[in-house]
Amino acid sequence: MSIRLAIGQFRELTDEKLRFATQSGVTGIQMNNPILPGETRWEVEDIRPLVEKVKAFGLVFEAIENVPVQFYNKAMLGEPGRDEQIENYCHTIRSVARAGIPVLGYHFTPNSVWTTDRTTTTRGGAKARSFDMGMVSANIDNAEVLKSFLPVNLGLANALPLHTGPELAISAKQMWENYTYFINAVLPVAEEEGIRLALHPDDPPVESLGGVARIFNSPANFMRAHEIAGGSPSWALDLCLGCCSEMPGGRDNVVTMIQHFAPLGAIAYVHFRDVQGTVPHFTECFIGDGNFDPAEAMALLARNGFDGFIIDDHVPVMDDDSPWNHRGRAHAIGYMQGLLRMGEYARAFA
Repeated sequence: MSIRLAIGQFRELTDEKLRFATQSGVTGIQMNNPILPGETRWEVEDIRPLVEKVKAFGLVFEAIENVPVQFYNKAMLGEPGRDEQIENYCHTIRSVARAGIPVLGYHFTPNSVWTTDRTTTTRGGAKARSFDMGMVSANIDNAEVLKSFLPVNLGLANALPLHTGPELAISAKQMWENYTYFINAVLPVAEEEGIRLALHPDDPPVESLGGVARIFNSPANFMRAHEIAGGSPSWALDLCLGCCSEMPGGRDNVVTMIQHFAPLGAIAYVHFRDVQGTVPHFTECFIGDGNFDPAEAMALLARNGFDGFIIDDHVPVMDDDSPWNHRGRAHAIGYMQGLLRMGEYARAFA
């Protein structure tokens, strides 16, 4: 199977999104934390209708990325009640697999993505997300300001762990212990069901935020996680190139991650986006304006045997765009289609 494109980053499966996918020429969809019944876990009978609806449009349901954070927040934090959450998470894995979806993406970031400005100006006046660690440090004792840096669309500001002050409430050592406990419990179930669990990097990839250490912020730490998983075929990456580009070293991290994990078959899918700058300060941008060369990244994926799907992920907000950023996504999809077609042409005449 060759590299293919999908659309994603939405919670509700509408006819309009599915028509957009077919009109754009992609072959599949990925949903992000879909709105489904269940306070602690998902059932197969609630997921299967989504798969059938996607199939009716001639598309493939490639993956679900993320479950509600309350499904496994205690597991991430190592709190009492984590075993019950892990048991329910295993049930959700089975439900997703038995509904016919081959990949379940997840993160291990208890207090989510942080953004210090959502309206930074980028090319042509488009608006983009940015992060500045200096703004976090300047407001380290101001909980209300820190909450404003958390996702606005998930209603999580009062639910996520947030510790003001310079000291760490949860150390990197604790987070590694929590991750090891979690992944060793859920991987056997994923293996039984033939589904892959795809780990997303921390965003932003700093040492800690809100008193919680971040451990998936460097290529070396992903290699460590792969070793913990014992090379299981069910352990994989949701390789966000943008997050890798945000790490110190920028483009070099993108190259390292692809060259190390693609030959292992350990990349389930790719978020194809980029940023300008690296931590402690970066701004998201259009493909081709950032730290890495998108043509190089696509060529490296192909040369190293990646055969999963790619989505655009975050895009700048263009003038008169929709809340889901149809214009920005159409630009990104067209750009990626051009890269893939050029690669096919070059190989045919090599």
